[in-house]
Amino acid sequence: MQPESTQALCHVAVASCLCMAVVCAGVFDGVSVQVGYEHYAEAPVASLPVFLAMPFNSLINVAYVLLGTYWLRRRASGPGHPEALRRARYLKDVFAAMALVYGPVQWLRIATQVHPAAVLDQWLTLPIFAWPIAWCLSLDRGWRPCLFLAIECLSLGSYGLARLHPRGFEAALGVHIAAVVGQALHAHRRHGGPSSGRYLALGVLSCSGFVVLKLCDHQLAQWRLFQRLTGHFWSKVCDVLQFHCAFLFLTDLSTRQTPPRARKTH
Repeated sequence: MQPESTQALCHVAVASCLCMAVVCAGVFDGVSVQVGYEHYAEAPVASLPVFLAMPFNSLINVAYVLLGTYWLRRRASGPGHPEALRRARYLKDVFAAMALVYGPVQWLRIATQVHPAAVLDQWLTLPIFAWPIAWCLSLDRGWRPCLFLAIECLSLGSYGLARLHPRGFEAALGVHIAAVVGQALHAHRRHGGPSSGRYLALGVLSCSGFVVLKLCDHQLAQWRLFQRLTGHFWSKVCDVLQFHCAFLFLTDLSTRQTPPRARKTH
């Protein structure tokens, strides 16, 4: 494994452990989250072990791990300079490591239906959406570790809205989605081409499916098509697809990018 890959995995692991420590310390005990099988259209199967009580909503989380593994093993694309390739590899591998972590966290929430797991699931969603913003900014501003850290810290801090209002998380997530789409459009205009435009369109479509299908989980269950494979399940399929499209979009832009000679390197 390349040093940049190891560094990316370590950074995501440390950040995830810190988030778990904060949650376990009870900082977000007052946050309103949905806990209990009644919040899902998929009926639990009593004969299955607890980690498969809702089999389809549980097993879909394997897809995040497979996606993260695939992109972690895939070669980084970028300008031919070795330093630029190392940085492109780090950006890619941080995003891949986030997918590797997110799958088990979501599965833990599904399996346990306890408040801390639900809070952690929500909280880790925000920095995942924030990372493409940092990646896009790197195409314009070069390698700015302090900026990347500031974006992730601001994203993590925005979960504080969930303590202030029952819909605080939804507000923070909505702002993240709008910021990602806006930054992606800007990056596409400056660096993109036909292929990146297709990936961006598919990513936005997948994101829309992720939001709508999850919100309409119970309403869709009246239709036979969504009674076994429910809206929540398909929303997670869309989530994996938008993750993959984000990888394709950002690596495509990185491949096209020609870095300025005078760009800062610290």
